Amino acid sequence: MKKILASILFAGLFIVPAFAQEEEPAKEKEVKKGWSFGVLPTATYSVDNGFQAGLFGDVYYYGDGSTYPDPLHKISWEGSYFTHSQRMRFYLAYDSKYLIPGMRVNASATYVRDPLYTFWGFNGPASVQDYDIWSNRNTGAGQNLNYYGMSRDMLRILANFQGQIVPHLNWAAGINFWRWWMGSMRDNGVKDADGNKQYYLGSNNNPSDLTLYDKYIALGAIHEDEKNGGLALELNAGLVFDTRDIEAAPNKGIWAEAYLNGNVLQHQYLKACVYFRHYIDIPIHIPAGDPVFAYRLAWQQTLLGETPIYMIQNVPLLVQRNMISEGFGSSNTIRGLRENRILAEGMAWVNTELRVKLVNFKLFNQYFYIAVNPFFDGGIITKPYRADVMNGIINDDNLKNFNFDAYRDYLASNPKEAKTLERFDALHNADYKGTIYDESNMKKFIYSAGAGLKIAMNQNFIISAEFAKCFTKGLDAGLWIGIGINYQF
Repeated sequence: MKKILASILFAGLFIVPAFAQEEEPAKEKEVKKGWSFGVLPTATYSVDNGFQAGLFGDVYYYGDGSTYPDPLHKISWEGSYFTHSQRMRFYLAYDSKYLIPGMRVNASATYVRDPLYTFWGFNGPASVQDYDIWSNRNTGAGQNLNYYGMSRDMLRILANFQGQIVPHLNWAAGINFWRWWMGSMRDNGVKDADGNKQYYLGSNNNPSDLTLYDKYIALGAIHEDEKNGGLALELNAGLVFDTRDIEAAPNKGIWAEAYLNGNVLQHQYLKACVYFRHYIDIPIHIPAGDPVFAYRLAWQQTLLGETPIYMIQNVPLLVQRNMISEGFGSSNTIRGLRENRILAEGMAWVNTELRVKLVNFKLFNQYFYIAVNPFFDGGIITKPYRADVMNGIINDDNLKNFNFDAYRDYLASNPKEAKTLERFDALHNADYKGTIYDESNMKKFIYSAGAGLKIAMNQNFIISAEFAKCFTKGLDAGLWIGIGINYQF
């Protein structure tokens, strides 16, 4: 990991724009003109998806520099492949406040192919997972690697618009089209002598080819008319209040949104989304710039109807800062959790962080700074997903009858499984009930802490590396690592 991070830092320091039309500022004031390009290899890693190979970047056009550090036009793109999850994704986005006078336009097209997409169950802490016996994509002790998995392909095309009502207050509206393909995992699996897949040890230690996704379908938690995917056409409308001085990494100001988001195709629903972000300048005048305390208060909840399984992971946003914005967990909401670890109809969360610039400098006629951001995240489920169905699935017969003593004896007899045995003993105490769903865990407060490192070029192209640890029992994913672009909010 140190090598990966070092390579990213090195690349970030030596990005050379492919084409630029600009003049040296007459004074020391930082100004950019014309075009600026940032291109990097996607040399990242995560516990969910593994190593990422590909390219991503941003293209900025500043014109005569009068709007700097905000660009006149911004184009973002990515094409990449993940070795662990075999995820493939392609992304193209456009963002501008100047294309149409008095209106902001944010549009993008995204395609993601996920043959080994993770599915952890509904309602976060209430879905009980055993990371040691059925460790996701870990073949230790002969079990298959994909008990917590399914396949999912997604096509998304969106266009969002904002226009001014009065200074700093905008109306907002948008349209988002989705097409989903879902099903069982497209994997080779671990097979027995008869060629049957084995996803976990079922009753009496007999191999089973059922995944958690298959079980949810059989139990009725995932409906027949949605298990293979579907269509969604979301319309949103609301208000945006924005006093930020710089959009990519504000030094001060407020950015707040409140809007309704509803699907008009197939399974219809209406959601409320409220986000309040505040950036506070701390007047400790260090050479690289004042520190900034930033926090976000967020809430989204379904008001009418029910969200289909293929849309439940989506976190609606008017302006996409990352290619994928979904799931209560990972880099978009609470850092330190596994990807899509919490799926619910209603969620409230808070993110707080201190952003400190360590140094700034000019290199190859580009302006850079390096910053750190220690942070704390927390949240809670405000409305569960299909609680009436899930509350009837308290005990799973296969898990209830699982012979834990025999499995422990196997681990104890195999020196190579010493670490697994240690974790097994720590996890399986006298209180373990062998359930896949425990309603009493529903209202647990979920929280994590960590720190990040940022390298920014021209205050807009920001490389981000963050490390976090979740402290909520049952959700700990070890050391969580997220490497990508931009601040989280």
